[in-house]
Amino acid sequence: MKRSLLWKIEEIVMKGLMIAATTLALGCLLLILAAVVWKGLPAMNMAMITQAPRGGYYTGAGGGILNAILGSLYLAMGATLVALLLGLPIALYLQVYANRSWLAGLVALSLDVLWGVPSIVYGAFGFGLMLFLGMRASLLGGIIALSLVELPIICRAVGEVLKMVPFELTESAYALGTTRLEVARKVIVRQALPGITSAVLLAFGRGIGDAASVLFTAGYTDHVPTSLLRPVASLPLAVFFQLATPFPAVQERAYASALALTAMVLVISVLSRLASNRLSKYVVK
Repeated sequence: MKRSLLWKIEEIVMKGLMIAATTLALGCLLLILAAVVWKGLPAMNMAMITQAPRGGYYTGAGGGILNAILGSLYLAMGATLVALLLGLPIALYLQVYANRSWLAGLVALSLDVLWGVPSIVYGAFGFGLMLFLGMRASLLGGIIALSLVELPIICRAVGEVLKMVPFELTESAYALGTTRLEVARKVIVRQALPGITSAVLLAFGRGIGDAASVLFTAGYTDHVPTSLLRPVASLPLAVFFQLATPFPAVQERAYASALALTAMVLVISVLSRLASNRLSKYVVK
């Protein structure tokens, strides 16, 4: 009787802690969104998202952040594509060919360490590599540095998704005489498509909001990017530079830039969720 009462009390306490933690997380998110919308919406207009900065923009003159919007999209999409092209084969190799081996454990540990490395370290490494190759700050340099940030995220996230593929499904495929490559390509990848989409979203969200890795590698410019070998702006750096000015009107534009970045991530999240739902038809229930 006493033990049953203790279990009920323990369940009530743990349930209360879980509700409190969830409420705290949602409250922080809502406060951040409310602050960005409250301060950024008054400065948001069509010129902000359809025009590049004009002369004197950082002292309150006209123009917008089109250069940073396009630059962030180019950087994040390029880096996510590179990270996916490298990370998906790595995850498939570890899951299909080197599963439960010492090599798989070593690589998994290495990816965990790389995931925890601050992005400024990747930026410093990319900057040093660019100096060695004789490159200047450019869109290409930013993509290289940002892809290094996203690579461990893609590998580990996709690896965890691949582990959720039913063992019986792959064994049935092997029993039909298929090779490991065919199982990986036609069975495992199809089964894990919704999870892979979520992993790509996770990496893209990290890439589009990262500033440290592109500070020295991508540079910054008021012009819309036109070449892989020219500097490119990004929204996180646009927020930083605008907040650093002493002009209140420009600081309000910084919050408008943050609002634009938040809206972009929200739209991509919704589209990714819709894509995941459509791809779920390949998943064996």
